[in-house]
Amino acid sequence: MEKMQDAAVAVAAALNVTEPTSTGIGGDVFCLFYKASSRTIRGINASGRSPAALSLARARKDLRLGEGSKRFFDDRGDEVVRIPMDHVHAVTVPGAAAGWVDVVERFGSGNVKMEHVLAEAVELAEHGFPVSELSARFWAECEHVIRDASPGNAGELLKGGKRPPRVGEIMKMPGLAKVFRKLAKEGKSAFYEGEVARAIVDAVKKKGGVMEMEDLERHGKLGSEDTVPIGIEFSGAKVWECAPNGQGIVALMALGIIEQMEKRGDIKPLGGGNKGYGHNETEYISTPPLTGHRLNTIGPRYLHAVIEALRIAFSDGHWWVADPSRSSVPVSGLLSPSYLASRAALFSRDSTNPSISHGTPAFQSSDTVYFSVTDVHGNGCSFINSTFGGFGSGIIPSECGFVLQNRGAGFSLLPDHPNVLEGGKRPYHTIIPGILTDPAGSELKAVFGVMGGFMQPQGHVQVLLNGLRCDMSPQAALDAPRISIGSNYDPGALVVHVEEGISEETIRGLREKGHVVEIVGEYGRGMFGRGQVIVAGWDEDEGRRVWSAGSDPRGDGQAVGY
Repeated sequence: MEKMQDAAVAVAAALNVTEPTSTGIGGDVFCLFYKASSRTIRGINASGRSPAALSLARARKDLRLGEGSKRFFDDRGDEVVRIPMDHVHAVTVPGAAAGWVDVVERFGSGNVKMEHVLAEAVELAEHGFPVSELSARFWAECEHVIRDASPGNAGELLKGGKRPPRVGEIMKMPGLAKVFRKLAKEGKSAFYEGEVARAIVDAVKKKGGVMEMEDLERHGKLGSEDTVPIGIEFSGAKVWECAPNGQGIVALMALGIIEQMEKRGDIKPLGGGNKGYGHNETEYISTPPLTGHRLNTIGPRYLHAVIEALRIAFSDGHWWVADPSRSSVPVSGLLSPSYLASRAALFSRDSTNPSISHGTPAFQSSDTVYFSVTDVHGNGCSFINSTFGGFGSGIIPSECGFVLQNRGAGFSLLPDHPNVLEGGKRPYHTIIPGILTDPAGSELKAVFGVMGGFMQPQGHVQVLLNGLRCDMSPQAALDAPRISIGSNYDPGALVVHVEEGISEETIRGLREKGHVVEIVGEYGRGMFGRGQVIVAGWDEDEGRRVWSAGSDPRGDGQAVGY
C-alpha cells in the first residue's frame, strides 16, 4: 500500500481550492497506478453519470429542438449535435468525491485517514491562500459563468462575495472547507446523501434539471470503477491510457497510425534526425555553390503527419468512445495493427484529407488539472481531476463553495450514435492520465499527462514524440512549441492552431499542404495544454533510482522533490 496515492488525493483537493475554475469535487477523476512491488498497472474511472430521468426526448423538448431525419435543429434552423455547455442538462453526477475516497481506501497507505489527506485543503479554504497570476486570470475570465448560472450563490466563489480575486490577494472558501470536513469525517455518504446532496439537487432543479437524490445516492454506493488500462507499443516502449469512456484511445490510435505510416513508407520516421524528419522546425541543407543553401521544410512534413494522424484518430474516437456498460466499444479492433494500417492509408504526404469519417473496426473484447506523483519505491501515479469548462456549469450548490461540472456536453444527440444521451450513462470524457513502461508493461519509464479538453490526446502524442523520438529531457519535451487541431470543443474543425516559436517557413509549408493555420501566442498559449512529466532512471554504479521531471511553462505547476 502506498503513500503517494494519499498524496495524490491531497493535491487534487488543494487544487480544487487554488484553481476552482478548472477542477474540484464537483467534477470527475481518472487515474492510473503503477505498483512497483507487483509490476502492475491499474486504473480508476471515477466519472459520473447523467440523471436517470434525462432521456433524449426530454433533452430535445427542453432544448426546443425540432427533428428531421434523426437530426435535431434549434429555433434558428441550426443543427444541434450536443447539449450546450451552459445548459443544466450538461450537469452529470460528480464523481470526484467518490474517487478521492476510493483511491485512499483501495490504494492508499492505510496509515492516514481522510481527515489527514484533506487537512491542507481545508486549511487553504478556511484560512485563505494567495491567488496566483494564472488562477486570477482564469477567475476573471470565467466570472460570467458563475454569475449567469448562479446569481444567488456566485458570491461563494468571489472575493468578499463581490468580485474575482486579484493576483496576490488572499481568497477564502469556507463553504468548500465545510464540505471537505464532512467528506473527511463521514465518507462518501456525506457527499452523496444528506445536506450536500440535497443542495446539489436543489441547485440543478432550480435551473430546470432532472437530477434526483437517488442519482447521487446510487453513485455513492456504486463508487468508482476499477478498470484495466489499455496500451500500445510504440518506439520501444508501451503507452498506457485509461479505457473508454475516456479519450485516451485517441492518443494510442494516433501513435499507431504514425507507426503504420512509417511502415507503409508514406513518411520517414518522425524525429529521426538525419535518417528521418526532424522536430517542428525547418532545417537548411547544403546544395551546389551557385545556389548557396536551400530550405528543406522538414518541419511541415513532421507536423503534417502528426496533424493528419490525430484527425483520423479523432474521427474514430468521436464515434466509438462511449460508456462501455451501455455500448460495445471495439477497443481491440481500434488498436489492431491491421485496422490502424487501413486508417493510415487515408494519409497523403502532399495534402490534407478533407473528408475523414469514422471507420468500422472488428468488434473484439472491448479545463482540467493534471499531476504526476512517484515515490522512492518506484511506484507511479498519474492523476487528473476536472470540471470540464471554466467553472464547469457555473452552478453552485448553496453554501457548498464548489461548481458542478458540465460533462454531459460530451454526449451526442444523434439517436443512432454509440455515445447518444441516455439516463444513467457516462459521457465521452476528455480527461486522460498516461503511463509509459517497457514493452512488457513491467518496468515504469514515465508518468505523464497534458490537460486541456480535446488537446489532451494531442498533447500526449507530441510530448511522447519529443521524448521517445527526439531524445528530449522531460522539461524540454514540455517546453517545445505545439500544435492543436480543431477548436477547444470540436477537434473536427479544419483549423490548426500553431504555437508561437514554430518557424514561419514551417507554417508556410503547412498552408501549402492545405492546412488552415492560426498562430497563437502570449496567454492564448494555454490552449496547448499544461503538462507534467516524471521519468524514471537508474544509476548502475550507485544502484539507485533517479527521477527527472518537468512542468509545463504554460501553467503555474512545478516539479518538486521531497
